[in-house]
Amino acid sequence: MYGRNLKAYKRTNLEAELSVADPHRVIQMMFDGLIERLSQAKGAILRNDYEYKANRINKAVGIINGLQVALDKNKDPQLFDRMYALYDYMKTLLDKASVSLDVAPIDEVIKLITPIKQAWDKIPQDVKDKTNQEILNSPDY
Repeated sequence: MYGRNLKAYKRTNLEAELSVADPHRVIQMMFDGLIERLSQAKGAILRNDYEYKANRINKAVGIINGLQVALDKNKDPQLFDRMYALYDYMKTLLDKASVSLDVAPIDEVIKLITPIKQAWDKIPQDVKDKTNQEILNSPDY
């Protein structure tokens, strides 16, 4: 029962944070969630917990899909294409890890996503504010 209550609390807390988070923070949370799901999937493989492994890899792929959707081709088409292809490659690695039960592809995804997350975390506040304002004022938002 405690585990279920903790899960409900975490979900409610996350939903509350997302409802007030700026677009930059949402992406930051996606990176955090992706790395957490990858670590959980890796642990599940090492414990031979294949059901949990499948769940965590599916969640990680879902987050990567969300990161792909968040890319803006209009800002920089070349960067868009490169990032989209990188995310596709990460999904391919996760499929490989899921089938082979090998943690090496998961490690590679973590190695690829970590510098992207670190760069995202270092974006100066004035740039975040300007970009968030542009996003929030766009007709597509």
